[in-house]
Amino acid sequence: NPVIGRVAFEGNKKVKDEQLAAEVQSKPRGTLSRPMVQSDAQRIAEIYRRSGRYDVRVNPEIIEQPNNRVDLIFTITEGQKTGVKSVEFIGNSAYSSYRLKDIIKTHEANLLSFLGGGDVYDPDRVEADRDLIRRFYLKHGFADVQVVAALTEYDPERKGFLVTFKIEEGQQYRVASVNFASSIPTLDGSTFRNFSRVNVGSLYNAEALEKSVEEMQIEASRRGYAFAIVRPRGDRNFEAHTVTITYAIDEGPRTYIERINVRGNTRTRDYVIRREFDLSEGDAYNRALVDRAERRLKNLDFFKTVKILTEPGSSTDRVVLVVDLEEKSTGDFSVSGGYSTTDGALAEVSISERKLDYRVALGLDLFQRQQLANSYISYGTSTLGFSPRLGFALREDLSLQLRYSIYQQKISLPSFLANCNNNASNTLLAFNPSPAFAAANGIDLASTNGLGCYADGEASLPVRRELATGRTLTSSVGYSLNYNTLDNNKNPTDGLLVDFRQDFAGVGGDVTYLKSAADLKYYTPLVADIVGLIHVQSGILNKIGSNELRMLDHFQMGPNLVRGFAPNGIGPRDINPFGTGDALGGTKYWGASAELQMPFWFLPKEVGLKGAVYADAGGLYDYQGPTSWTFTNEANVAGCIPPTRSPTVTSGTCTGLQFDSGNVVRSSVGVGLIWASPFGPLRFDYAVPITKGPFDRVQQFKFGGGTSF
Repeated sequence: NPVIGRVAFEGNKKVKDEQLAAEVQSKPRGTLSRPMVQSDAQRIAEIYRRSGRYDVRVNPEIIEQPNNRVDLIFTITEGQKTGVKSVEFIGNSAYSSYRLKDIIKTHEANLLSFLGGGDVYDPDRVEADRDLIRRFYLKHGFADVQVVAALTEYDPERKGFLVTFKIEEGQQYRVASVNFASSIPTLDGSTFRNFSRVNVGSLYNAEALEKSVEEMQIEASRRGYAFAIVRPRGDRNFEAHTVTITYAIDEGPRTYIERINVRGNTRTRDYVIRREFDLSEGDAYNRALVDRAERRLKNLDFFKTVKILTEPGSSTDRVVLVVDLEEKSTGDFSVSGGYSTTDGALAEVSISERKLDYRVALGLDLFQRQQLANSYISYGTSTLGFSPRLGFALREDLSLQLRYSIYQQKISLPSFLANCNNNASNTLLAFNPSPAFAAANGIDLASTNGLGCYADGEASLPVRRELATGRTLTSSVGYSLNYNTLDNNKNPTDGLLVDFRQDFAGVGGDVTYLKSAADLKYYTPLVADIVGLIHVQSGILNKIGSNELRMLDHFQMGPNLVRGFAPNGIGPRDINPFGTGDALGGTKYWGASAELQMPFWFLPKEVGLKGAVYADAGGLYDYQGPTSWTFTNEANVAGCIPPTRSPTVTSGTCTGLQFDSGNVVRSSVGVGLIWASPFGPLRFDYAVPITKGPFDRVQQFKFGGGTSF
């Protein structure tokens, strides 16, 4: 047989030459085998089919050369990706097809499919979807469920695949009793009752059962029974639709771990992987601990695939653990932007790296936020800063984040309010911003300009204090404790999300305070794909020492607390009859919301549209910012606009800032439209206030959204 001189690939744009060369068995300087060439052509076609290109054509060509040598050329016609045109379910009565489509990874093609990959036909993905469906049913009481088939058919007219899942649901079971049986004489099985996550009267949950077995087996090992095996048994009562759970605790075979071999870690060091094991060489083999290590490695999000296999050791009582890994990128860089009627324009740059040495994730946020003056507030704010952060996974559902933030903030007024009584930086009348509002160049207080300084002053006293101060620097340290049991972080339908955070400002900078906030969201599925949401939130701002709280330090609330109100629309407010009625903010707030989210059943699920109806209630109160202004020989003696507005007053203290405490419960009802768009989440709300304060500002329509690019 001739010798292969060269192996080349032509027409391949989506797959590199190096990738194809690594897959084919025909190699340069090897002997030509025509069956092997055909096998290589099929292998190349299979690689393309795995990426959804089922129209691929591979034509091997053998070109004879002198000296009994040949060149092997694979000419490839890649073709277009083959999409999934429909996903159907047969036999599902407990859950709608719309709900099940939310479980699986395979999606139907639509106009926005080019922004994702789930609509490309992948047989491996379809097979994995069978397991996702089965696990979903097992988690919700269907102990007999079977996904008997995943049928796929190519439709030449629609030029795509039709995928059909055939399901046999069976009955839904509840737990009748939970029992324990131990064959180990010195180990009382009933002492493990507190480790069972399965409760009498609840729906049968295979996932909770697996976690219970794992925790019991680990506890037995901790008590010195390293070879104990916990096996769950379920005895069904088909008439009562109940199941009796029995945990059988037995002595297992005495097997030890001889070695732990790690393969495929090209970037991650061995010790980073080994530290996820609660086992080491020489320990008793414990399947529960091995499963826990595999789950931990997957949760690290360092690898595309994680598999832990067992191989025979040097003797019958020895096993070798083999950890097979495939690395993936762990660094993230994103530039994000957005706009909302609440916060205005937002921009943020985020850099993060998850793969560090001590089970932490590192991130850095660079941000600029701009809130413009509008019909609801007389001033604008500009914030520029950065925040490095560290995240720690304390356990699967609990995480801790530490952060440091430093940012510069300033306040500004629109041109129609830029006069000497409002803006310390105004130079039209030659006022010097330091000291604030000091007269210069012999301005006559009795002149027209001087009188203007007394007569004007639309902005609130705290706003003018911020203007006089100029740019302020806030330097703070903080932490967040997050508890998350949501079934899906992007589109939750079940679970609990609790976030508690505190920030201490005063690590340098110009500002000192302690700010605490808590947020709780509880999702639960109801009927016909309707999801219920309960949202509770609260916060408190504490003054540190004798330092005065700035107005900008206060919580400013609006539709982020009670929808239907304007940004900064609720809470304490300046009610000076000559002023603009600026919101002053509060040091305490609370809010509660009940919401129903429902799909539009007449639309394909892939469109990502949902509707919502809700009721909100909340309050913001206890302003603790500046209420007076001390001046001496300043042009702006009308800092709080004394009733006399006398141009002859040149020193003293403006007191008695007139403000409404805002201590009223606000409430509203409304409807919303939620779109999980390819460009980021978008939400539109229309809400009507039911109860409000006499000086509140209303904004019934709210829009918000953003994306990374």
